[in-house]
This record gives sequence, C-alpha cells and structure tokens, in this order.
Amino acid sequence: MIISKTPLRASLFGGGSDFRAYFESSSLGYGSVLSVGLDMHVYITVNKKFDDKIRVVYNGNENVDTLDEVKHNIIREALRLVGIEKGIEVIYMADIPMSSAGIGLASSSALAVGVLNALHAYKGEFVPPKQLAEEACYIEIECLGQRIGIQDQYAVAHGGFNRYRFLSDGSVSITPGIINNEIRDSLVKKLMLFFTGNTRDSRNILAEQSDSLEKKRKKLDALVMTVNRVCENIADGDLDCVGEELDRTWQIKKQLAGGISNLNIDLMYETARAHGAIGGKILGAGGGGFMLLYVPENKQDNVRYGLKGYREVPFKIDYQGSRIIFVD
Repeated sequence: MIISKTPLRASLFGGGSDFRAYFESSSLGYGSVLSVGLDMHVYITVNKKFDDKIRVVYNGNENVDTLDEVKHNIIREALRLVGIEKGIEVIYMADIPMSSAGIGLASSSALAVGVLNALHAYKGEFVPPKQLAEEACYIEIECLGQRIGIQDQYAVAHGGFNRYRFLSDGSVSITPGIINNEIRDSLVKKLMLFFTGNTRDSRNILAEQSDSLEKKRKKLDALVMTVNRVCENIADGDLDCVGEELDRTWQIKKQLAGGISNLNIDLMYETARAHGAIGGKILGAGGGGFMLLYVPENKQDNVRYGLKGYREVPFKIDYQGSRIIFVD
C-alpha cells in the first residue's frame, strides 16, 4: 500500500501568463507567477488488488475489467502513463469536498500530481517534483485537451512560497518568492481566505481566456511585471504592496474573460475592502470558489464581521510539496 499527500495552492500574482500560447512567444521571454502551497491536501491511496480488476474510489466507485473502462479521466490516464493496466485499487480523498470542482485551489492538478506520485512509488520509482509536474501537464493538457495553464502542476508538486518563470523555450525556473523567513511569516499572517459559497466549472472561463490571449498580451505583460515588482518590494519589507497590487491586478484579471466575477463576488469584495482589506482576488479561474484577502492584522476582526456570512479557512504554508507518506 502506498499513500501520497499533495498540497493545494493559492496563486497570488501572474495567473494567465502560464498559458503556453502566451509565454512561448512573450516579448518578455517568459510568463511568471507567485504561488504558495497550502496545508490543505489531496490524498491518494494505491493498493494491489486481489483480482485483475481496477477499482477507483472517489465520490463515485468504479470496479472495472479494463483500463479503457475507467471513467475518472485523470486517474485513467495516469494509470496508462505509468503502465499499470490491471490488479490495482486507487482511492482519492481530500481535505475539501471532492465534489467541489472549480474552487480555485488547483484540486484537479493536485489529484493528477498525487496519483502519479503514488503510482510511481507503487512501481518502486522515485520521481522528482519537476517530472511529476511535467507528467501532470501532459495528462491534463495533451491527453485530456484541457485549455489550462501549467502553474498549478508545478505549484502543487513543489509546495512552498515560490516564483515560477515559464520560459519561451519550455523550461521552468523556480526560485523562492521570499528569502527572509520572518518577512514571509509576517505576510502569511496578513492573508485571509474565505469561501464564497459557490463553485463553478472553470473550463468555459479558461477557454475564453485562452482564446483571447493574443488580444490581451499587454495586460498579461503587466501581470508578469507585477510579479517582479512585488518580489522586489517584499524583499525591501514593503508588505502592504501585496494588498495594493492584489487590488490592482484583480481589476485587470476581471477583464480577461467573462464570468471571472459577478455581482455577488463584487459585493463580497467591496464589503471586505470597506471593513479594512487592502486588496484581494478570487483564486483560480474566477466565478466562485475562494477569495484571498490581504488584511492588516488590526483590521482582521472587522473583516470577519463584515464577511460573517462566509466561511473563513485559516491556512499555513506547505513547504514539502507532493510526497509519499506511507509505504507498506
């Protein structure tokens, strides 16, 4: 039996610049995001089955004779990629409801990375985070045809608080977003996470965003430069710039595709701002899921009061990324 544990993630800045259609021909030479691994996880258990069937358990329960019969597309393609075609059981659990697709925390990519990690370990193979991310991208984008970026797979595979640069030659560089531990811890204390109460199918939003990338390159260039500026300001001890830039880039993000925001999200955001939040954003593609806010610590109780109808989710940073936590 093998169990893998893979963090979810919150993307702070640069989302959209991780689409290949952008960074492979960017005038800047790269796309860039600033992302943090969260101590909220996806767990994958893999076990040898007594018979030759394939059993997959999530919010559904499959017990089939052949790989092609597996309905769960990510798990099916991960089994195919690793070369396991029979006699195995795969169970998927998470710290969030498994039915909550479209929450903005990269749960699909965490599933892809986590199941690949567990399946490789089942075969006695150690796979580094870079390979896990590349294979997850291959499954989600090439095999399943999802029109998404590639930041999520790297963020959940590596964990930590990192700046990712997606270079035009296809390579990815990873550096710490904050070197000073004290500054990093102080920043995390100023971030608050609230569930909007709504989920959404992000595929339509992401497809529209992908279709319109050519028209919005200047906006995406501005988001990339924001990542660089924020990292420099944080290094100088200016944490409030995070809130200010979250507010500014949220206004840009809403212009990238329809459905990223709506009246309820706008009201929630303006309520948070009126009660002391400096800035914030909807995580992921938008339209629902989780809202991340930058709030000075002396204003956080005010924001909690203003958003008392929404569930706050405290979090810490997961620094380990996807890992194997049990082998028997």
